Amino acid sequence: MTGSEMGFDDRDGFIWLDGGLVPWREAKIHVLTHALHYGSSVFEGVRAYGGTPFKLNEHSQRLIDSAKMLDMDTELSVDDINKAVLETIAANNLSDCYIRPLLWRGPEKMGVAGEGTKTHFSVATWAWPSYFSPEKRLEGIKIEFSKWKRPSPETIPAKAKAAGLYMICTLAKDQAARNGYDDALMLDYRGLVAEATGANIFFLKDGVLHTPTPDCFLDGITRRTAIDLATRRGVKVVERAITPDELPDFTEAFLTGTAAEITPLSEIGPHKYSVGEITKNMVQDYDDLVHERL
Repeated sequence: MTGSEMGFDDRDGFIWLDGGLVPWREAKIHVLTHALHYGSSVFEGVRAYGGTPFKLNEHSQRLIDSAKMLDMDTELSVDDINKAVLETIAANNLSDCYIRPLLWRGPEKMGVAGEGTKTHFSVATWAWPSYFSPEKRLEGIKIEFSKWKRPSPETIPAKAKAAGLYMICTLAKDQAARNGYDDALMLDYRGLVAEATGANIFFLKDGVLHTPTPDCFLDGITRRTAIDLATRRGVKVVERAITPDELPDFTEAFLTGTAAEITPLSEIGPHKYSVGEITKNMVQDYDDLVHERL
């Protein structure tokens, strides 16, 4: 089997688990793990380019912050997480790779309450190419509207990268694939444009980039990087509420995320977009930045 066909439980290599590296196949948890039953885990997605994780400090700090939002106890520092990440990359002899740090409540207690559980920590890393195929990225991917909406921040810890918040993203992305699309656009609880299933979204109109205000979904690290890159080129970026009725007025659109990097869009449902100059510049500038050419 190729790497893309292999199950993630049966691979060579090493995973960092609770303080040290263990053989990949031995990195296991108990079936009564709290996180498995109640979604009490937080994670990060990081990419390394040439062996150097991009914005690792920011990702590690967000992991700690997410854990605190879920009232998970952890004594890990940013340096502790960084050290585990770098040792895991080295142990697996990887250069360009994806990294998944994870904090979760264990099986020490069972029930809705999390008190009395221990917070466990792991880091896995593997070779993973672009989230979308290179060909699709060049021509722009096609996404549909999802029936699932991002919930109100009064109902979820919206600023945490918590595993349980991705359940509706899985449902939306799987439905999109069945319908022949690459991903799905989610509205929020007010009916405003929010994000894709695992990436933030930007639109272009009259030379200005517009992106939804992240008040009920994650303010992505790549999203902020894209804003910085656009500003460097003198492109104005407006963060605001965007309604679905506005989508026909935009000429270009793209997604941003650690996995997606910067991915142009060609369709959102019935709406068509070109992969124009500003989008192409954003793709190139991000590629130059992560490979330390910018």
